[in-house]
Amino acid sequence: FARMFVQVCLYFYCKCLWRCLKFVVRKLTGRCELQRICYNTKPGAARTMKIEASLKGSKSKRLQTSVSVHPDAIEKTIDDIMELKRINPDINPQLGVSLQACLLQIVGYRNLIAEVEKLRREPYDSENPQHEEMLLKLWKCLKPNSPLKARISKQWCEIGFQGDDPKTDFRGMGLLGLYNLVYFSEWDTEVAQQVLSDSLQPKYREVTKKELSQFSKAEWEKKKFDKAIGYSFAIVGINITDLAYNLLVSGALKTHFYNVAPEAPTLTHFQQTFCYLMHEFHKFWIEEDPLDIMEFNRVREKFHKRILKQLQNPEMALCPHFAASESLINM
Repeated sequence: FARMFVQVCLYFYCKCLWRCLKFVVRKLTGRCELQRICYNTKPGAARTMKIEASLKGSKSKRLQTSVSVHPDAIEKTIDDIMELKRINPDINPQLGVSLQACLLQIVGYRNLIAEVEKLRREPYDSENPQHEEMLLKLWKCLKPNSPLKARISKQWCEIGFQGDDPKTDFRGMGLLGLYNLVYFSEWDTEVAQQVLSDSLQPKYREVTKKELSQFSKAEWEKKKFDKAIGYSFAIVGINITDLAYNLLVSGALKTHFYNVAPEAPTLTHFQQTFCYLMHEFHKFWIEEDPLDIMEFNRVREKFHKRILKQLQNPEMALCPHFAASESLINM
């Protein structure tokens, strides 16, 4: 109880001290916190995230709710902020422009989460012609020279689905998984086909003394050609969709999106990020050189931590000019 009491007292002390410090700085500089951020921080994630934190941490309800307004109300919101902060827009014209850009990104990120969540919650429906059309497009993009013999077919395993009917594999991520796979295979077809091809190639392994001690020679002879470079392409695509989704809803992707989207980030930005993650995971998997697919979760978790670490840099942009094809082919 005593420790809790001390923490509460410390919290209120720091909060009051912080507000007093802000008041003193405003009196000395003649600028409010929003002005200081916009004038002293370059555009991008660093500025937008500071503006977002300042608005959310304000004691004014009007400022707190400004981060969740409708995009059409942003101009009116900027006018309200300027009025509340007693800032003359004629003397500070650039401030309104900077705040508007930041709010577009903040509000856009929230709306993107809602859009992505809606797709994730929508299940694949084999009775829906649009869903079926997208699934067939995925096959045509990845296997243009191999016609699909039937809708329910073992051929789906050739692009990394688990069974005869891919619809069962979309349960975890819903339509979002299919949207991402189709976007990757259609927008960056060459890379998608290359990754798919790599994932199907057997990989010979030289037996080591340590590995030989774990398996008999006969067992090793049976196993050594059973190690693929990769994985089931489609299943991993759905899994990487889950990774991208979690990065988005946790707020980790704010750094990336605030640096690459001059205004509101869109679904296209999210899908391009997925393409980048697929490309990078493919390279990472090869670098890790796992013994078999049973190590997938370990490699995925390690990859996840690497991406999170990169996103801690406020200047990080995962794929500012995405050109996976060239780098993968020359790899």
